[in-house]
Amino acid sequence: MWTAPMRRAKRRGERRSVHHGRARHQKASEQLELALVAAGEARASQRSGEAGPTAHGIERSGDDDLLSQVVERSNLARALKRVRQNQGSAGSDGMTVDELLPYLKRHWTRLREALLTGRYQPSAVRQHQIPKPGGGVRTLGIPTALDRFIQQAVLQVLPPRFDPTFSESSYGFRPGRRAHEAVCQAQRYVQRGRRWVVDVDLEQFFDRVNHDVLMGKLSPRIADRRVLVLIRRFLAAGMMANGVVQARYEGTPQGGPLSPLLANVLLDEVDKELERRGHRFARYAEDCNV
Repeated sequence: MWTAPMRRAKRRGERRSVHHGRARHQKASEQLELALVAAGEARASQRSGEAGPTAHGIERSGDDDLLSQVVERSNLARALKRVRQNQGSAGSDGMTVDELLPYLKRHWTRLREALLTGRYQPSAVRQHQIPKPGGGVRTLGIPTALDRFIQQAVLQVLPPRFDPTFSESSYGFRPGRRAHEAVCQAQRYVQRGRRWVVDVDLEQFFDRVNHDVLMGKLSPRIADRRVLVLIRRFLAAGMMANGVVQARYEGTPQGGPLSPLLANVLLDEVDKELERRGHRFARYAEDCNV
């Protein structure tokens, strides 16, 4: 016969069993992902005769070897986890996020080598238009699942080079910041007696980014030219609409992990000018209250 304490103990034991089962499943998944990346690193090293951090016979160190940080296995495991959490629709190649890990198991060695030697070519993004509340449409560019994974891996190593110098009044897509904080800051300005507000919305900002200007702002902070070339290729990747790939010469379409950071890099000049003129403002991506 089960007494009340025994029944409670049994239920606690069942909950612990479920918890441990989930933990074991998660750990196994993480180990699988790490094993995938480690295997790719080992095979690439054996084939190219690498030793330690040397990449393809070229001695690199520090910031000049940023791409090695991108393809470091713990960084890739984090990127893969984030992409799988975010899900999202398939890109121009039709590959779903659930198909990404099996694909990486088969092809990661080749992909890693292509990245390290500067031969990786991103695929065209898939055009997707969503209606705006006030009319018109917003054009998104959906990268392939593979390109989202690589963009996410690049994104994770860049913030230390840029975020510390961004304005305190910039809140969009930054580590540890939320849209709600921008609203609260704007309310504090009003409470301090500032009554005139200019509401700024840069129309089609993401569609009109000048690639040359943007790269000019990235290059002083990124010493590894392979990373600069990779970002440029992501910017220049075509856009597929109705099955036809169109060339792209401007813009950083919303839909990829890198776009918000690149937008902040470009708009930081606007923030600095507003600060120089003594204005108070709160900016979230291309939306700004001054």
